[in-house]
Amino acid sequence: MAIIGNPFVANVPRQLSNEELAQAHRLDIAGELEAIIGYEAHASATNDERVKKILYHIADEERKHVGQLQQLLYMICPKEAEFVEKGKQTVQEQQTQNFQQPLQ
Repeated sequence: MAIIGNPFVANVPRQLSNEELAQAHRLDIAGELEAIIGYEAHASATNDERVKKILYHIADEERKHVGQLQQLLYMICPKEAEFVEKGKQTVQEQQTQNFQQPLQ
């Protein structure tokens, strides 16, 4: 997360390699997930339905950002997409076996 008082903290003085850009996207994704957690925590801490509605909507927008950033990450780092897909498949296989087999 950027330090609000320093407008130059997120500026990068050079072009990033794909590996560095991938790491930056991972950090961006973490920031979006952190924002979702915060918005939902604030929504659950109020009884004002107007505020809840807006905060949950903002959290959903952040979820879209996560998807966009993940897609960018997969574009520049195809191995990342492969590992994510393998992880999904592992859980799906476990689910079909009612989670009785050990993870591989």
